[in-house]
Amino acid sequence: MDTLYILQMTWFVLWSVLWSVYFMLDGFVFGMGMLHPFLAKDENEKRAMIATVGPVWNGNEVWLVTAGGATFAAFPTTYALMFSYLYTALLLLLFAIIIRGVSIEFRGKADGPGWKRMWDAGIFLGSLLPALLFGVAFGNIFQGLPMDAAGYHGGLLTLLNPYGLLTGVLFVFLFMVHGALYVSVKTTGDLSERAAAFAGRAWLVLLAVAALFLVQTAFATALFGNYLKVPALFVVPLLAVACLVLVKVLTLKNSLLGAFAASCATVVLVSATGVIGLFPNLIPSSLDAAYSMTITNSSSSRITLSIMTVVALVFVPIVIAYKIWVYRLFSARISPEGMAEEKGY
Repeated sequence: MDTLYILQMTWFVLWSVLWSVYFMLDGFVFGMGMLHPFLAKDENEKRAMIATVGPVWNGNEVWLVTAGGATFAAFPTTYALMFSYLYTALLLLLFAIIIRGVSIEFRGKADGPGWKRMWDAGIFLGSLLPALLFGVAFGNIFQGLPMDAAGYHGGLLTLLNPYGLLTGVLFVFLFMVHGALYVSVKTTGDLSERAAAFAGRAWLVLLAVAALFLVQTAFATALFGNYLKVPALFVVPLLAVACLVLVKVLTLKNSLLGAFAASCATVVLVSATGVIGLFPNLIPSSLDAAYSMTITNSSSSRITLSIMTVVALVFVPIVIAYKIWVYRLFSARISPEGMAEEKGY
């Protein structure tokens, strides 16, 4: 097998891993933000929910930056076309993520009720919109963009098609359950119990949306093509389903840490299911397969991919070790009653 092709495949795998890990880590932050105005009953509980992600949310963004950087460096043509064709949607996504970060950091800078409400709304919208937009973007990538030699034949409204919106709703409920379980694990008392109860109820909606998504995927996309060619690959979506069921089982048993771990696995496996179906495409064309962006026609040179591989082998383990250290350092559960004495948030 050609060395260049091996490098291209390697970076396709790394690209998918970076996105999967980002969705796993920032997914529970999105979930917390969407639930923040509704799950918390008083100011102490609101502050406790934010405190659960306060030390880690900005570190999670490293995986998003790295995923974007890997796309730019390994598959520059795909990066260029993606940011050209999806420019408006990606700009809205960027603004929403900025609003979320600013809201988390500025909420505790003053005590006025109007000030708190404004930033609470920012946390909610800055979490809901990215979850929805990420789903819409990947849903459209899964089914292919209307592009050919003349470019992209569509706009922002073109992306808001039934399958794209369905994928967006899937991401919203996937992250909502993920976030509720995280809050249940990281807090104590009534807030933890309400979060676990909400995760159990929202799981039923997630299951229905996931089932509809799988059915619609068979008709709207070609993702199942790779699975039919290599049936052994079906182990990935089957594991995703098994982990999703395990989330419910462990939640009912009040094994919240186990349920959250199963939710992490579900997010990763759902992402992997879509990426495996895409291979070797990065952005399929819904008009003509000849104009699809693949790992071969949009990759960087052999020397660039080789250098990137060495850099990744050195620095990715360092980042992983740092993230493990941070989560262990801030592993203690947070009591809403104790937040009255804390500053910030």
